[in-house]
Amino acid sequence: MTSEELEIEFNEAVERINAHNEPFPADMLLRLYAYYKKASNNYDRPSSGKPIINAFKTNALFQIQDVSQDEAKQIYIDLVNNYFLYRK
Repeated sequence: MTSEELEIEFNEAVERINAHNEPFPADMLLRLYAYYKKASNNYDRPSSGKPIINAFKTNALFQIQDVSQDEAKQIYIDLVNNYFLYRK
C-alpha cells in the first residue's frame, strides 16, 4: 500500500469512528486515542480535567512509543475494521 493509499484509508477509519454514536469500551478508546495521536504526529499532552484519565492516556502513548507513524495508521485502521466487524 502506498503512503497516499494508507492516508486515505486512515482518514476513512477516523470518519467511521467520528460518525459512530454508541459508546466505545474504555480500552478501545484508549487504543484508538494512542494510535490516532501517533498516526497524526500529535504529541500534545493529554488534556482531560481528570488526572487519572491523563495518566491512562499517557500510559497508552508510552506503550506504543516504538511504533512508526505508518504502523500506527495501519493499526488504527485494523482496530476500526475489527471493531465494526465483531461488534454486536
